[in-house]
Amino acid sequence: MPFGDSITEIICWRAKLWEKLQTTEWNSSAVDFVGSGKNENNCKDSKYDRDNEGHSGYLAIDIANKKQLVGWLQKNPTDVITMHLGTNDIVQQNKAVKDILAAFDTLLGVMRASNPRMKIVVAQIIPMGMGNYNTKIQDLNKQIPTWAAGHNTTESPIWVVDQYTGFSGSSDLRDGVHPNDGGDTKMVNIWYPALVNAFAVAKADKLKTRELEFAA
Repeated sequence: MPFGDSITEIICWRAKLWEKLQTTEWNSSAVDFVGSGKNENNCKDSKYDRDNEGHSGYLAIDIANKKQLVGWLQKNPTDVITMHLGTNDIVQQNKAVKDILAAFDTLLGVMRASNPRMKIVVAQIIPMGMGNYNTKIQDLNKQIPTWAAGHNTTESPIWVVDQYTGFSGSSDLRDGVHPNDGGDTKMVNIWYPALVNAFAVAKADKLKTRELEFAA
């Protein structure tokens, strides 16, 4: 489940990711993207799996407080989830980083209530190309690894990927907020190795569970 705001919804990194996976064991016969939405950014690919849980304009704090992820996961359970959230909390409402991380706590609890063995890939979010938001974005990003380490478990590991470093707030964005083609490619190159690893861990986990069930 690609989960987040417009940087998950109206972009093309999901299309590029799906395309990159098709030459691996994690192609469409093995991995099913899930979510209630199918929006994108005219990615010129009629075949890729558009399902996602990206919601333009949504705040992590609101999703947590309104318990929206609860229903989304009930309708579309998942073994692996990516999360790129926090941009709107900062850009729209200048929320405190501690409050964004508290929302992450709530969302993590929802994920694990849905699937105690969910594999979770969390992004340090991309920079903005407008305003003075990147200082707070960097503050959030700096604290995400510590947050993840404090909540990591063997059954439901959290991996952090750095979508900020090397991403240009000028040349990699089409409108100051959303990635252009080059930005989408950069995001895929960061998501990809973490997701391939998460898929492998999830597959091994399922096989182990089946073996234990068979033995019982």
